[in-house]
Amino acid sequence: MQKLYFFILLFFSISFQTIFAQQPAKPSAVEIFNQIQKLNFLGSVLYIAAHPDDENTRLISWLSNDVKARTGYLSLTRGDGGQNLIGPELRELLGVIRTQELIEARKIDGGEQFFSRANDFGYSKNPGETLEFWNKDQVLSDVIWAIRKFQPDVIINRFDHRSPGTTHGHHTASAMLSFEAFGKVNDATVFPNQLKYVSTWQPRRLFFNTSWWFYGSKEKFDAADKTNLAALNIGTFYALLGKSNQEIAALSRSRHQSQGFGSTGSRGDEPEYLEFLKGEPLKNKDNIFEGIDTTWNRIEGGKAIGDILVNVEKNFDFKNPSNSISELVKAYILIQNIKNSHWRTLKTEEIKKIISGCAGLYLEAISDVQEATPGSNISVNIEATNRSSIPIKLAGIASYPVNKSDIISYDLKNNIPYKETITLQLPENTNYTFPYWLEKQGTLGMYRVDDQENIGIPDVIRAIKTVFLIEINGTTIPFERNIVYKYNDDVKGEVYQPLDIVPIATSSLKEKVYIFNSDKSKTVTVKVKAGKDNINGKVHLELPVNWSVSPAEIPFSIDKKGEEVIAVFSVTPSKEISEVDIKSIVNINNQIFNNEKIDITYSHIFKQMVLQPATAKGIRLNIKTNNEKIAYIMGAGDEIPKSLQQMGYIVEIIKPEMISAALLSNFDVVITGIRAYNMVNELATKQKILLDFVKNGKTMIVQYNTLGDVVTNDIAPYKLKISRDRVTDENAKVRFLVPNHRILNYPNKITATDFKGWTQEQGLYYPNEWDSNFTAIISSNDKGESAKDGALLVAKYGKGNYIYTGLSFFRELPAGVSGAFRLMANLIATGQ
Repeated sequence: MQKLYFFILLFFSISFQTIFAQQPAKPSAVEIFNQIQKLNFLGSVLYIAAHPDDENTRLISWLSNDVKARTGYLSLTRGDGGQNLIGPELRELLGVIRTQELIEARKIDGGEQFFSRANDFGYSKNPGETLEFWNKDQVLSDVIWAIRKFQPDVIINRFDHRSPGTTHGHHTASAMLSFEAFGKVNDATVFPNQLKYVSTWQPRRLFFNTSWWFYGSKEKFDAADKTNLAALNIGTFYALLGKSNQEIAALSRSRHQSQGFGSTGSRGDEPEYLEFLKGEPLKNKDNIFEGIDTTWNRIEGGKAIGDILVNVEKNFDFKNPSNSISELVKAYILIQNIKNSHWRTLKTEEIKKIISGCAGLYLEAISDVQEATPGSNISVNIEATNRSSIPIKLAGIASYPVNKSDIISYDLKNNIPYKETITLQLPENTNYTFPYWLEKQGTLGMYRVDDQENIGIPDVIRAIKTVFLIEINGTTIPFERNIVYKYNDDVKGEVYQPLDIVPIATSSLKEKVYIFNSDKSKTVTVKVKAGKDNINGKVHLELPVNWSVSPAEIPFSIDKKGEEVIAVFSVTPSKEISEVDIKSIVNINNQIFNNEKIDITYSHIFKQMVLQPATAKGIRLNIKTNNEKIAYIMGAGDEIPKSLQQMGYIVEIIKPEMISAALLSNFDVVITGIRAYNMVNELATKQKILLDFVKNGKTMIVQYNTLGDVVTNDIAPYKLKISRDRVTDENAKVRFLVPNHRILNYPNKITATDFKGWTQEQGLYYPNEWDSNFTAIISSNDKGESAKDGALLVAKYGKGNYIYTGLSFFRELPAGVSGAFRLMANLIATGQ
């Protein structure tokens, strides 16, 4: 038993990263051989940029798969401020999706993923504006932390630090911070608190991954002086994989589905250019590791390990990888004696994966439930299968943080599974499953993570694990696995999901925003969901004193875990204009539960769970609406239809293929969702019907589309050219170009106050050229820029009205911005 505990403690002391894979790895011989080659390369590269999808997957894949370097991508943000093409999630929830997309991308191209605490607060036009929202010292600290922890020989910036204002401010800021960090990372007086966990480090070189894009055109780049550029041919064909480097990179980039970055692979030679910025200059421009020993000789005690592993690579048997296990175990033992803790930790994890792969070792711990509560019991099905002729023994199994361990001493004979079911009681203080960067309230520009060792970890930190102690040739090796949930789907087959730790009860309000246009009461519905069987309690709404609710509380009883009950309250707003938070509070035996559980489920990422306060916004405002019937055509995905229903409109989401004159005759207004003309192909053939709808006296409101491919060039009845113009300062002063225009006066008088409290931005992708039939209604601009008049354009067409707007209603309405509701009501009423 003491020996078992020793190995468990040893393992947790050296474990350096969260185990992300949900499904046991089943590497092919080719994949194992690639891992051996990477094991024998002791060099690393850190790629740095600002967002998910900024990374150059061609270069990351080439460095990882051709050079065999350990390759990391540090994305300063999780992409929270972007748009979402696959669903309604925005801000932090979108950041959770894009985090997972990056993790999936790295599984394909072979890189590793890291983040800082910077929050993608939205588009900024220069790094100065970016650093007004980001805490520069904290983000610089995170960059230096990532470098000290990763210890790259080479750093590559995606963007140019010398050209502020030419691209997204986050882009330039990422390069500026990386450039500054390169000169400070080896200084022990810089962020000395980090040195309790890591040591100082000095990368050898810093590059900028330039391309023709940064020169303005391919012609200008072809004519440019390239004497300071390293040229790398990244067009490798990997014969063992049957794919070109670019094909792998395209598969990786296509993981960014929320951003619509599906990519097609290419083949053939392709250059990538790196501009030298700092460090030791290159003599050989096609070897960024020039002068760096990337063999095992690099570290003290490494020669003996290298002698073994070079022969393992040389003599690898693709038909029987297990022939390498004996020598691999010898190397594993020597690696444990390496004095350099950085390389010891890295290479221990790498060689363990190889040993497991060579043995066909299948280790799995499956929970009988996908969700469990603290203090509850879960049944875990253990499987350990050795699929080789090598004698292997299962010495023991331990579970963490349950502190349950068993000495087993079971011979794992070739292809005969060891199976056991164990019961684990989760500790009462087990933390809920939660993206750790969302646990504490941060700022608009920064997430708050207080634990230094957690900073940069890409994924949710999952605490429930099992350690298998495997003995080979007298050497005990610990293998950690997350305890996960698995089920069989009739269509998909075997499906893995993470084990989530959930509260006993969660609740959610039916709507995120409740609009009160008078002091009359309104129904507010709360849904309570059980996290375990047999719960009884009460639910109530918490409101400010000048708002009232009836009844004061509602008792409930739920028999089965996962079931829900509905509680209906009547809420009366204040007589005066106000905005409040409506909070749902569940009380079970005097224990308070005030969170909503949000499940994020998409096929290209693992299921994610987020806990957020169970709140909605209640808005008592002066708004007038008419009784228009609205047809809504969804685009990239937004929640505007729910907001319109809250305003009292009858809204029907219509399928594009069903659009007909007869159908539209039932409506007064047609609204197209964001990016509809970028994404909905059917609009190309339905556009004449839509414009005829306008011509016959109705109103059409078209929300923003991007400069990318549009399904038809005739998105408007008159000339309209979309541009990159935007106003990123949500507080920018708005000027009324036509103060007496109906849109600014009916049924609501729009004033400057209606543009206060907007979130993230005013609008984006404004037209910058339009036909004289259009009237520009408002104008604003970011500091130091010319006026942008294309935010809201209206044109008379036939008997009706066509409106094009780049204003960010898709953000403002779900966020409960009063003025956005009032202005939208006026747009809808244009034809009245």
